[in-house]
Amino acid sequence: MRKGAKVAIVGGVFAVMVGGAGYGGYNFVTALNGETGASAEKRSGPPSADEVREASEKFFAAWEKGDAVTAASYTNDAVDAGNVFGSYVNTARIDDVRIAPGKPTGTGGRTVPFSVEATVAYEGKSKKLAYKSELTVVRGETTGRALVDWQPSVVHPELKAGDTLFTGEAAAPSIEAVDRDGKVLTKEKYPSLGPVLDTLRERYGADAGGTPGIELGIRHTTTEAGDTPLLTLAEGKAGKLKTTISAPVQAAAEKAVKKYTESSVVAVQPSTGQVLAVANHREDGFNAAFQGELPPGSTMKIVTAAMLIDNGVTSMNGPAPCPDTATWQSQTFKNLPGLKADESASLANSFMRSCNTAFIKLIDEKPLSDASLTEEAQERFGLGKDNWQTGIVSMDGKVPASAGPNRAANAIGQGDVLMNPLNMASVTATAITGTFRQPYLVSPELDDRELATAKGLSANTSSQLKQMMRLTATQGTAKTVMSGLSGDIGAKTGSAEVDGQAVADSWFTGFRGDVAAAAMSEGGGRGGEAAGPIVVDVLGANG
Repeated sequence: MRKGAKVAIVGGVFAVMVGGAGYGGYNFVTALNGETGASAEKRSGPPSADEVREASEKFFAAWEKGDAVTAASYTNDAVDAGNVFGSYVNTARIDDVRIAPGKPTGTGGRTVPFSVEATVAYEGKSKKLAYKSELTVVRGETTGRALVDWQPSVVHPELKAGDTLFTGEAAAPSIEAVDRDGKVLTKEKYPSLGPVLDTLRERYGADAGGTPGIELGIRHTTTEAGDTPLLTLAEGKAGKLKTTISAPVQAAAEKAVKKYTESSVVAVQPSTGQVLAVANHREDGFNAAFQGELPPGSTMKIVTAAMLIDNGVTSMNGPAPCPDTATWQSQTFKNLPGLKADESASLANSFMRSCNTAFIKLIDEKPLSDASLTEEAQERFGLGKDNWQTGIVSMDGKVPASAGPNRAANAIGQGDVLMNPLNMASVTATAITGTFRQPYLVSPELDDRELATAKGLSANTSSQLKQMMRLTATQGTAKTVMSGLSGDIGAKTGSAEVDGQAVADSWFTGFRGDVAAAAMSEGGGRGGEAAGPIVVDVLGANG
């Protein structure tokens, strides 16, 4: 903001004012810069218990009065706080607020839990609202005042940065989403599906035969997610929407990701491309399973191995020597600690042991070029063309043509390659069937959308990839984690180094019968340490 500009909130809407004039006798400079006057003594150190009590009490009192300006002035981000409180009072129409603070907790007793009771009213309809939240009091960096550390979640625990509250007719009719067998899917039973169901409602509510109701909800302005309903004032008619989800597999996925922080998993049916489960366990609520963009580590070797076979460089039983190191254009690559070198290794042996150097040494063989991996990914596996139509927002992989050291890094799932669990589950499905079937959550017949296509793999290449994945699951790096599964199984492990991250991301993809699954756990270590157990739990739910 330009120097000298002063911001005010009038009726919940910000206005820029030049000069020192206040509004209604209130000094907006004081409200926004956090000073109590020119002579205020600047304090330092953590706020005392008395300061915590005083700051929170004043904040709560202003909130209860619906005074957005004053409430915002007791935070360390008056501008954003004022916007959120403006939507709380004027757009969401929340009134008669009563706040009951609890006993301070946390370091130094600076976190104050509290409960809120209020009334939401709209066009003659009203309903009681009740929820719990918390705030933390900190020392203002420039003023020294004890202030509420501003987070949108202070006002409501489900609010995130950029969100606003509203009350009115829902943007889309509610839906009753059901799984492939007609079982109802709710965010209460399957919490990880919450953002997915909200998006499906926004996209398909009108097509599912429902009519909108009146609700209090959260509008997300920084993501493509649909509105999140919080309270229904008047019921609409829910439309019925059939999805491809399998309730038992989804339940297993939900349970599995909860064991590991920042983790995601997707399961697909290789014979159809239908998504059987999608689950995330993340602090930010982001659907990383469908939208994530991270290096997939050695799980990418499925695509690289296909490239080597399709271009006649080697075959499953052909040579793929595994030295301790391999240098490509001045960059030296190593294997994971503990992997024994084997100069006489076959491609199958280097694949199942996940030897990085074997793949690095082969990428300069004729007729391979900087674009060979990109062409394999796009033409055979349907990746990287930005044209998947899953039914919700998704990213279909990025495998750019890279020169220099990144050409080698791409071959082992580092460098410029970016994937998510949806992409890698699809890679496995294509590898074991030979046919690329674009994954989807909602039938394309509902909205006549066109699914992406690719020519897939030859029967010979697919057969070799499937056998190498079987060997990995029964004799290679995935043997231990996959040991409890019966039937026709296969897998590929991966770990991906990320700049500034002490522990690698854990990746794993595998199949069992007609189910392929892939998982990722940020900071989870090697593939079998976090992502592997997640995938095994999901594959184990299939009969």
